[in-house]
Amino acid sequence: MIKLDIISDPICPWCYIGKAHLDRALAKRPDHPFQIEWHPFQLNPTMPEAGMDRREYLETKFGGKENAIRVYSRIAEAAEAAGLEIDFEAMQRTPNTVNAHRLIHWAGLEGRQTAVVSRLFKAYFVEGKDIGDRDTLLDIAEGCGLDRAMTERLFDSDADADDIRARDNHARERGVTGVPTFVVANQHVLPGAQPPELWEKVIDEIATQLEANDT
Repeated sequence: MIKLDIISDPICPWCYIGKAHLDRALAKRPDHPFQIEWHPFQLNPTMPEAGMDRREYLETKFGGKENAIRVYSRIAEAAEAAGLEIDFEAMQRTPNTVNAHRLIHWAGLEGRQTAVVSRLFKAYFVEGKDIGDRDTLLDIAEGCGLDRAMTERLFDSDADADDIRARDNHARERGVTGVPTFVVANQHVLPGAQPPELWEKVIDEIATQLEANDT
């Protein structure tokens, strides 16, 4: 197997789109060699713990309503081209994602990481849920086969919160400035929402190399 590390934030629309592109390529190459692991990155590391009103956040981040509309029109077009639904009207809050990243980490320990990441994307972008809300995260955990009571006890503690922040900082120290960022075999970095055709090419090249190594 070849390690595919994905540095991502579950409120990042380009991460949502990038995963859809990757998923499409993996479906066409079911014998792909990737072992996928998700890693934390916060688009907003200084976000208040309770999050903030999404409209206020967007206008502050992009310097006004018009710029926010311009940026998100481009995102909407890319999402539609990827066959994805985003309900911008339903998204009322921009959350702090530390707890979402904690849940992704715990899911990884039980082999359910990608399922939880997928559910977080759907909850935020399609259903407009606040994925900084603990009850929402517990529902997602339970729906993906994690023990709800145990997850609630973990949330009651500070378990892995400092580790999530340290891993986020480590990614930045390694030069990651935006997500998604894909790292293949701990060597090759692919930034951004790469198209399915590129992923198919990468998979085919890896398969050729592996065959050559076996001969």
